[in-house]
Amino acid sequence: MLTVDGLRSRYGRIEVLHGIDLHVDSGEIVTVVGANGAGKTTLLRCLSGVQPVTGGSITFRGEPLVPVPAHRRLARGLAQSPEGRQIFTNLTVEENLRLGAFLFTDDRVEKDMDDAFAMFPILRDKRNLAAGGLSGGQQQMLAMARALMGRPSCLLLDEPSMGLAPIIVSQIFEVVRGMKDLGVTVLLVEQNAFGALKIADRGYVMETGRVTMEGPAEELIADPRIREAYLGI
Repeated sequence: MLTVDGLRSRYGRIEVLHGIDLHVDSGEIVTVVGANGAGKTTLLRCLSGVQPVTGGSITFRGEPLVPVPAHRRLARGLAQSPEGRQIFTNLTVEENLRLGAFLFTDDRVEKDMDDAFAMFPILRDKRNLAAGGLSGGQQQMLAMARALMGRPSCLLLDEPSMGLAPIIVSQIFEVVRGMKDLGVTVLLVEQNAFGALKIADRGYVMETGRVTMEGPAEELIADPRIREAYLGI
């Protein structure tokens, strides 16, 4: 579904991605783990089109993605739930969700919203409240639900566990795991390496703008280097 080949990107004169290669097959959950500053978020920003690509290629569903403007990538089936949630705090929960469905005017939007509320029941209870009044975990749920309202075939998830209590993190990861049943392919970027690899099919490890390891998730969890560097074991 998604192929990244030799991807490079820079901020000013400083290159931060140094030739990234990865692929995501349809129906997979693939995670990219690494320390803060490894370039994980920059990678997702390149995929969603908000960060310029200075080298390499991105192919999505068999077509080049780099020439496609960011605002048209959702129509191609690629959506992002960004780092830090970035919800519209002055709008209600329901208004945030409807903005996620801005491409659509059909009757299915109401069903999409019901599906979002079924996935995150607390959002139904708070649908008419300002999103800024939600807890951190609820805001993360809203950000993910808003992205799903765009009916993506591939969802880019950036640090969904950031700043959340462990019990909420477990709930978020279970929802991500369940997205496979909805037919949504997921590329998950996470500092929580253990939690992310537990729900993933495959994984990549990034360090200072490069992929240094890759493989099936269970093999990465068992690798002594990963266990020492990222799992604290």
